[in-house]
Formats: sequence, structure tokens, C-alpha cells
Amino acid sequence: MMLPTNAPYSSEDGRGSSSRASDSLRLPVIFRRLHRVQQMDFEVALWQLTYLCLAPRRVYRNVYFHKQTKNTWARDDPAILVLISACICVAAVLWGIAYSYSVLDFIPLAFKMIVRDFLLSGVIMATILWFTANRLLLSPPSHSTPADSRVEWAYAFDVHTNAFFPLFLALYIAQLFLLKVVLQDNWICLWVGNTLYLAAFAQYTYGIYLGLNALPFLVRSELLLSPLLPIFTAYIVSLLGFNIAQTVLGYYFQ
Repeated sequence: MMLPTNAPYSSEDGRGSSSRASDSLRLPVIFRRLHRVQQMDFEVALWQLTYLCLAPRRVYRNVYFHKQTKNTWARDDPAILVLISACICVAAVLWGIAYSYSVLDFIPLAFKMIVRDFLLSGVIMATILWFTANRLLLSPPSHSTPADSRVEWAYAFDVHTNAFFPLFLALYIAQLFLLKVVLQDNWICLWVGNTLYLAAFAQYTYGIYLGLNALPFLVRSELLLSPLLPIFTAYIVSLLGFNIAQTVLGYYFQ
């Protein structure tokens, strides 16, 4: 799997431009370290997941320290990926029970939730953010701007990961407990379900904004909040009689 990265170059290793080009296509460190479970800091990852729900700005204060100590904005510890994947597995089992799946059906359901909903969507979103930020949001070059002032693809994936967790809690956990409510055929239940989806995607959009707004060399990051307008418009229109939860869950668990 080849993904764009921004691997730093050091003249001490004697590699030329061709080696740097090869490094830029290497799998990000966070994925290459997935097998090193003993080196993962789950305590910090759990702290981050907690504050992503309570005070997400606090999580992004640490990126400056990470940049100073490791010369990269992106995290290199995959513990948060493991924890989110574990949470998704638990959610898959609960959803499987709710829809009377057999035990063997839990595995493909969990696989679909982790690979498609979390990782694959993250790769797509990170690529879009990486491309958009580096093309449209970089501040004009100046003598005070560092030479490596570009958004790393791995950092864009971090931003997705951070924004995904509150969405996961809303749509994979809260919606599960409200399942009998959101599937009812009346307007109040429709409003509850549609509002839950509004909150989830609005929070995801805001999380994306916070992540990229934390980078000091980006400007006009407020543009990242622009999806809120079509999201809210679609929500208002849906209140006329379109039950989002019924449609999504009917497709997801057909």
C-alpha cells in the first residue's frame, strides 16, 4: 500500500533525491508500527480519546511538542488505531445481536466497520484534506515560514482519526441504544434520528477544522467549516419526512 507522506530528509544518511522520492511513498509510520504492541502507549491514547469528546482542542496542543521532538506533525504511535478498532469490534457485536446475526456473522460485520467505515474512508478523506490543504490553505511563503511547512498525509489521517471517534460514539453507540426510537414511523422519532446524524457529521466537520487549524502555516482554515451549510440544509429538508436512520440502517443491514 503506497500512500503519500512527507518523510524528512537528512543529509547525514547520504541519500539522494531518488531516495527521498521513494521515502515519500512509503507507508506512514503509524501503520508500519501496528505490530509493535508492546511499544504502544495505550494510556496516552485513552487520554486522547477522552478529550476528543470533552475538549478536543487540548489534544491538538500536543502536536507542537511532537513536531519539536520528532520533527513530524503526525503521531507515530498506532495505539489510538488499536483502541478505536477494538471499540468498533465491540459495537459490531452489539449491532449483530440487535439484528439477530449469528456469531459467525459478527466477524465480517466488524471487518466491514473497521476497514470500510474507518480505515478506507480515512484514506480517502486524508488524501482529500492533504491535497486541498497543500493547494489552497498554505500561507504565502516568507522568510519566517519553515521550509517543511506542508501538511503531511499522515497528519491528515490523524485528523480523520480524531474526528471519527465522536462520530463513532454518536452513530455506532448512541444510535444503537436509540434503535427502537429512530426506527419508529412518527415525526418525533424521525427528528431524534435525523438530529443524531446532524450532530455526528457536524462534530466530524468541526473536528477536521480543529485538526488543520492547529497547524500554524495554514490560512483560511475556516473554509473547512463550509460543509456545515449543506449538512444543515439537508437536515432541514429531511425533517419534511425523510428518516435518515431508517434509510441508512436498512441499507447497512440489508
